[in-house]
Amino acid sequence: MCICINCHYVDRCVTYNAVETQHEVPHLTETPDFEPNEPSINVNIRPREDYVEMEWDVVGCESFKPEMGKWVRLRPGELVPT
Repeated sequence: MCICINCHYVDRCVTYNAVETQHEVPHLTETPDFEPNEPSINVNIRPREDYVEMEWDVVGCESFKPEMGKWVRLRPGELVPT
């Protein structure tokens, strides 16, 4: 699971914005202004019958600042990304 959903900077982060682009989901912001230090991204590639599924997750970041539930507060009622 992406650690970004519980990070203080999720709605300002250029790395999370890039992950949203890869997942083709709406952005929390169109103009992120926070450049994190040393984010680590795992990309899981799953071949399917007619396509290739790719899952992008930020699993580490030197700038991570815990704020539990930050993403949920920004997107109430939506399913939490997994």
